[in-house]
Formats: sequence, C-alpha cells, structure tokens
Amino acid sequence: MSRSAAKWQKLPVSLKELRIDTTLRCGQSFRWRKFDDEWRCSLHGRIVSLKQDADFLYYKATFPDKAAVSASKGKGSISLENHVVDEDTETLLRDYFHLQLDLGKLYDQWSRDDANFRKKAPAFCGIRILNQDAWEALICFICSSNNNISRISQMAQKLCIHYGPFLGTIDGEAFHDFPSPAALAAPSVETHLRQLGFGYRAKYIVQTAHTLSMDRPEGWLEQLRNPSCPPPGQSKLVKAQAQKDDCTPSYKTAHEQLLLLSGVGPKVADCVALMGLGWGEAVPVDTHVWQIAVRDYKFKKIASKTFSKAIHDMVGDHFRSLWGPYAGWAQSVLFTANLKAFSEEAKAEGSREESVKADTEMVIQSVEEEHVAKDIVTMRKRESAVKVEENINSAIALETHTQIKRIRK
Repeated sequence: MSRSAAKWQKLPVSLKELRIDTTLRCGQSFRWRKFDDEWRCSLHGRIVSLKQDADFLYYKATFPDKAAVSASKGKGSISLENHVVDEDTETLLRDYFHLQLDLGKLYDQWSRDDANFRKKAPAFCGIRILNQDAWEALICFICSSNNNISRISQMAQKLCIHYGPFLGTIDGEAFHDFPSPAALAAPSVETHLRQLGFGYRAKYIVQTAHTLSMDRPEGWLEQLRNPSCPPPGQSKLVKAQAQKDDCTPSYKTAHEQLLLLSGVGPKVADCVALMGLGWGEAVPVDTHVWQIAVRDYKFKKIASKTFSKAIHDMVGDHFRSLWGPYAGWAQSVLFTANLKAFSEEAKAEGSREESVKADTEMVIQSVEEEHVAKDIVTMRKRESAVKVEENINSAIALETHTQIKRIRK
C-alpha cells in the first residue's frame, strides 16, 4: 500500500525551552546531521526531520518500506519519500527532549543558587539533556575518549553505515539505524574498526558489545535506567523488567555497574547515566568541566592531566549540592558555554545584538532630531507669522491714529 508524503507537524516550544541548534550539537548525541535549516537522524526505526522557529518545533517522520529495505540488502538504494507515517512521533519527541520538564524554572533555580550560572545562562538558553538509547550512548561515549565532537560523530556514522540496519535515503542521503550489540560483537569487527580509524577504542567497543550480547541478561542495560525516565516507547518494558527483578536502581548503582564494562571510566559512566539512562544528577567530569571547576568554583589545580575517581566524585558532589537533582543539566549549560565554538557564537550574537541596538538608537535619535527640527521650523514659522500679524496690526493702528488726528484738525 502506498503512503502519502510526510507533512510537517508542529509542537509549541519556545527557544527558551528548547534550542535544537545548540542541543543537538553540544556533545550529547553524535548522529544528527543538518541539511540547510533541517536536522535529520534515524530514531527508533524511522528517520526524524526537525526544524524550528521562535514558537514551534516542526517535525516529520519517515518510515521505510520493509519489503523495499529487505530487497535492497542494505545498499542504501531506495528513497523514503513516498513511504511515510506519523503515528507516535510526537510522543517520542516529547520523551526524547524531556519536554515535560519546565526548563525555564530550572534555569531560574540554578540562577538563584549560583551567580556564575546566572552570568553565563542568558547566552545559552534552551539546552536540554536528551533521553537517548542507552546502548547508543554507551558506544558513542566509549568513542569519546581523547576525542572531539567532530571525530566522534564520524565514528558514529561509520558504525551505522557498516553495521546498522539500512532504513533508506532522503534527498540522496542514506540513513541507517544504530547497530545492535550482537552486530558489533564478532571478533572480526575489531580489525575492521581499526581500519576505519577507531584505534584502541575498537577493542573496547567489541568487548563491551560481547559482554552485553553474551554475558549479561537481556535488558540488563535498561534495568539500570532511572524508573522515572523510561526510554521513548518502552515504558511498559522497563516497568515489567523492574517488577521481574524486584529491584529499584539508583544513580550510584548504575554508575558502578557501568564501570565494569570495557572502556568505561567515571566520565563515560556519567555520560551514559545522564544522557542514556535518565539520571539527571550525573555530572560527567572531563577537561572542560575541570577547567570550569578551577576557574569559577575555586577548585585547586592538579599537576596530572587525568582525573582519579576521587576527584571526579568530589567535583560531581559539589555540583550536585549546588544545583540539585538535575545537576547534570546545569553542568551541560556551562559545558557548552566553555566550548570555543559556542562561546564565539555567543560573542558574535552579542555583537550583532549590540549593533542592532546601536543602529536602532541611531535611527531613533535621527527620527527624534528630525521631529525636533520640524518642530523648530514650525515654531519659527508661527513666530514669524505672529510678528507679521503684529506688524500689520501696528501699522493699521498707526494709520488709524493718523487719520483721526487729521480729522480733528
């Protein structure tokens, strides 16, 4: 059955509550790609397209034709333009962006409690923590070790192209879902990933994939998730597993369990806990966060370039006591502000605003001066007219007086 072309739907979301141009590229998720003013990514078996204006988040979902995908054998040769539906995408996006949380209130709270946040936040509004797939977050943050956002994004893209299920193409661009643990667990994968430029991270990826697909029970990773933050579309599954295991996970439990995986240190564990498992109090500590702690919160410098777990926990505990249960969210705002690309953009935006303000003031001043000049001219004309009238009246009076004198004579 043919399906109608995807149409843009919209959610009422202000830039104060969500700014996708910042949120989708500040080091949380590494698979969103921007095409002109439109962001695209494969999520939960569909390709999601997003764009935004001051009042709305616009979205559309494109689903693959299963038979066509099967026939393509993953070669990326079919177009999805005519195979689209929009069923539960709104719910997925509300969950993915945590839209149930009032970000403005959180910013207000952090600003009241922290003068540094109050100073930095106005230029970096609308940054939200994403509710991502835990497995994807785990592998992508293993790739983040001694890496930058651009290279991590390239690695995530390579994983999808070579090992992820093919979904199709939009405007000539191929999209694949993220590969499963089983797809990355084969011994041959490590050699191939090294050839693709993953370096020592290839070993960690394969070992962790093997652990999750072979050594851990099904759903083990999701059992570490915050019960109040189920993954989009899987709330029933998470509740069922929690009831079956008769245990309530905590942030500390999730953090410690993640540390048992290959390639996972305290920072990676907290990234996964925060962005993949919904633990808002997790505060990942890397070089940027340490710079912030030393520069703005009076932590003493250390000679070592690496951080022990004790230092990591000390910094995290300090921010948790300062910002509260969503400390990881507040940290992401200051983390973004500390990235050179974003800080330069903020300065440029500030300069543009100052320029616009100055131009506006000049226009206003010019208009005011023009009005003043017109008023002066009008006033002078009126004064001149009055003087002329007075002169005329004086002349008439003089002439009348002269005539009366003549008559009397």
